[in-house]
Amino acid sequence: MEETKVKSKGQKLMEKLSYKKVNAWDKIPDREKIFSYCDDYKAYLDIGKTERQCVKETIKRAEKLGYENLDKIIDEDLPLTAGDKVYRNIKDKAVILAIIGKKPFDKGTRMVGAHVDAPRIDIKQYPLYENTDMAFFKTHYYGGIKKYQWLAIPLSLHGVILKKNGETVDVSIGEDENDPVFTITDLLPHLAKDQMDKKMSEAIVAEAMNALVGSIPYGDKEVSEKVKLNILNLLYEKYDIVEEDFFSAELELVPAFKAKDVGFDRSMIGAYGQDDRVCAYTSMTALFDIQDPEYTALCVLTDKEEIGSVGNTGAESRFLEDFLADLCNLTNENYTDIILRRCLNNSIMLSADVNAAYDPNYEGTHDKYNSAYLGRGLAILKFSGARGKSGASDAHAELLSKIRRVFNDNDVAWHTTELGAVDKGGGGTIAMYIANLGVDVVDCGVPVLSMHAPFEITSKVDVYTAYKGYKAFLKKLD
Repeated sequence: MEETKVKSKGQKLMEKLSYKKVNAWDKIPDREKIFSYCDDYKAYLDIGKTERQCVKETIKRAEKLGYENLDKIIDEDLPLTAGDKVYRNIKDKAVILAIIGKKPFDKGTRMVGAHVDAPRIDIKQYPLYENTDMAFFKTHYYGGIKKYQWLAIPLSLHGVILKKNGETVDVSIGEDENDPVFTITDLLPHLAKDQMDKKMSEAIVAEAMNALVGSIPYGDKEVSEKVKLNILNLLYEKYDIVEEDFFSAELELVPAFKAKDVGFDRSMIGAYGQDDRVCAYTSMTALFDIQDPEYTALCVLTDKEEIGSVGNTGAESRFLEDFLADLCNLTNENYTDIILRRCLNNSIMLSADVNAAYDPNYEGTHDKYNSAYLGRGLAILKFSGARGKSGASDAHAELLSKIRRVFNDNDVAWHTTELGAVDKGGGGTIAMYIANLGVDVVDCGVPVLSMHAPFEITSKVDVYTAYKGYKAFLKKLD
């Protein structure tokens, strides 16, 4: 019989006093549940290649669960009571979902906020041109990218075109296996000596990132730009659009590949747009799976985070404040602005955004003791910003105490993180803009490898843990 080794006094003391990061797989033995949840997440990623598609899919799922359009409720002058489920579509690019809680709004709300835009290649407003019997689209990249990663990969085209008469044409080309795809060409190594001698940031010129879209000429010798005309004619036949219609279009090139399992053990997910649709999906499903919350629970999915949360669909706008004002008004016959102010000041949000996971292939970019790690659950980022916390959201210790307690009480794996080493890392999320409203907020999201690349990596257990953590926060944080 094997003798049980007795722990020393120091070992017992270390076990009692020290903080240990855990492998989240050990905390969730039912791995089939994790894999099943992530299968639906991958389907959501494949449907939502753009912010518009994410918003459309989110609303579709919400309406199946009984969520009603808040603006319709306002038009019909209907009151709201505890248990009611509502949403607001913000210009097809952002959406807010809410379940009305039992407590009055001046006691605050519980919110989880993510963003559904992602780095991509946008099409310019006068994009189509011909050069050496090939047709191209002029582009402008959106968000922080490494330009070289977007060359020589299959790209799909998504977006909307508003015609002269105001009619909207939806475009989605490249996702079906029988669809054509597009690409931005690269230079072969044999001729790339000058290119490869340059700094990485200078090797690829943004104005040269033009997408190849065709090469067959239109059969008319009298036309000077035959290939361009052939493309225009194909677009006219399929969509009934003319070249001027590009001016009132929003078209995006994104990777054409699907979300895939990664690793022999299928423990990870590789896909485009996981920053930050992994947190959008987990926030949405967490809200969908709670009933009768004490505090009104919200899922806020914003746009424009990758370019600074600007515009009237970004977190810097007033759409969240306006949404809460309408909820306050519809639940209180004696509504005044002070109710909204108290609501904001007493609200708490998890800014559900991804964090850069520690990559052992690139040591030195992180403080290993304060890094996000794949497979260790939710990464809590007390402060963001860069170089002296510039542009940061810095959460209060009192808030972290509440978050820590609700996660520990509900067996949610979590660890603390920074976004890179001091003087190397940095960056911000929607947290700083929400905090400006008076809301207590902290960043809390899923670790990601190869962030902002066309193919980002997450751990399935972290994805499921995010869902579990967000659900506990919305339902049980007091």
